[in-house]
Amino acid sequence: MLAKFILSLFLIMISALVVVGPTVSHALEIQAVTMPSAEITLSFVVSGKIADILIKEGDIVEKGVLLAALHDDPERIQTEQLKVQATDKTRILSAKAELAQKMVDLEKFEAARQKGAVSEWEVAQMKLSVRMAKLALQAATIEREQFQRQYSQAIQQLERMRIVSPIPGRVEKVYVEAGEGVEKLGPVVELVRTDPLWLDVPVPLPQAKQMAVGQRAVVLFPGNPTATTADGRIVYISSVADAASDTLRVRVEVGNPSDRPAGERVTVDFPQIRTSKVADSSPN
Repeated sequence: MLAKFILSLFLIMISALVVVGPTVSHALEIQAVTMPSAEITLSFVVSGKIADILIKEGDIVEKGVLLAALHDDPERIQTEQLKVQATDKTRILSAKAELAQKMVDLEKFEAARQKGAVSEWEVAQMKLSVRMAKLALQAATIEREQFQRQYSQAIQQLERMRIVSPIPGRVEKVYVEAGEGVEKLGPVVELVRTDPLWLDVPVPLPQAKQMAVGQRAVVLFPGNPTATTADGRIVYISSVADAASDTLRVRVEVGNPSDRPAGERVTVDFPQIRTSKVADSSPN
């Protein structure tokens, strides 16, 4: 009886090994959705009327390219006037010349006083004239500095009436037309950058702890008739885990020279990170 029990137990253990099978290690693969590496909506910081919209939806623009401008004729006229005043040195040069002459006159008066040719009162008056000439030079200098500050402010105001692309990218949407009035901070142009693309991948915590910025990731794009892969890299690992899913957000950057659209569902493979899976060896 005991022999039959031992034999039955042995057969059960053998059956369990056959059903469970060996443990297999494979690379970590997770699905994610691509997104632009930059997506910004540009606005004017002052109200006004649109003078020019220099782009249209779908245009590729470089950093620094003028996209839109407000009517700014009065501001430009004022800026030119301030520029003339800010660069004009006439009053300063005149005040310097006046001071130099007063200094020479004071030296002559002091020499004449030694000889008794002029009175002490006349020397004092000349010293006062020198003092006033110095103050006139100081006032002319301050006035020019004020004009320079006003000119700088006017230039900044003109810059606020223009929208320049802060990044290279594609014009995704234009919200206004030439001649239309806009309020400050109202949407004018939306720009996106899809080369490179970004993916925020929810990685299980045990595997995320093995990752580091700069590590390689392989992105499997959907394709027809065959799938396309591209090499990417980890550019950011979140410091806060998602308690609900027990995952950590890992951002992957991948080049997009073929101009694939953002929003595709892809598979991200982390070759350096291995996961264990029990192979099913049961018969079909």
